[in-house]
Amino acid sequence: MPTSAAQGPRSLTIVLPAYNEARRVGPALDELFAYLDGDPDRVAGGVDVLVVDDGSTDGTADLVRGRPEATRPKSGPQASLDVMTVPHAGKGAAVRAGMLAARGDRVVFADADMATPPAELPKLLTALESNDVALGSRIQADGSDMRASQPGYRRFLGSLFHLLASIWVVGDVKDTQCGFKGFSHEAAQDLFARQRVTSIVFDVELIHLARRRGYAMVVVPIRWEDVRGSRMRPGPLLALKVAWDLFRIPLLHRSVRKRR
Repeated sequence: MPTSAAQGPRSLTIVLPAYNEARRVGPALDELFAYLDGDPDRVAGGVDVLVVDDGSTDGTADLVRGRPEATRPKSGPQASLDVMTVPHAGKGAAVRAGMLAARGDRVVFADADMATPPAELPKLLTALESNDVALGSRIQADGSDMRASQPGYRRFLGSLFHLLASIWVVGDVKDTQCGFKGFSHEAAQDLFARQRVTSIVFDVELIHLARRRGYAMVVVPIRWEDVRGSRMRPGPLLALKVAWDLFRIPLLHRSVRKRR
């Protein structure tokens, strides 16, 4: 039985990793809280938004701390806001820190630019009613791919990455890199405690671990928009890092066994 199976309203933590996002985090939080505050049912079990500042140098953390949502009670009729700062070590490390610190019965991480709109949250939460892990996917049920709006070089690199990842690590998960994933609290604590990769390949590692541990996992098609401003700079060094991380993931976790 999935560990997420439970009765009654359940709490939710939304983890947003952020690195030098002072320009975009304000509008993103405006959009997120406008959605959460728009209907009491959305926060019935309690919602905490946790921004993980990945060692930013542009005042991202101070901006978040200064927002009115950061002073709300942690148990009340509205969603609350927290921020934690970690040394700069990349998105994978920031997500791991936030997911392990999360208190919610369900935990979702999303990109700080709100490339996936908040209105897509119910899709993941519904999936978590009968699953331990819900993987947002930009590939729709009809086969169309919302990543078609990306520049051609990004699509090419993504296709090459998927080919390597599917052969060696994750099997037939067609969109491992969608930055919108949900977990039961138990699954999040287990999987992120085992995470070792902090590069952009950390999503692949999590999927690999979830399979090895035997968690109930489902792919959930979601809406997504290509928000320009990515700090990923493709190049030989990044390609080597990605290839090395893909290669070592199964080796790092070869002793991991299914839960009893």
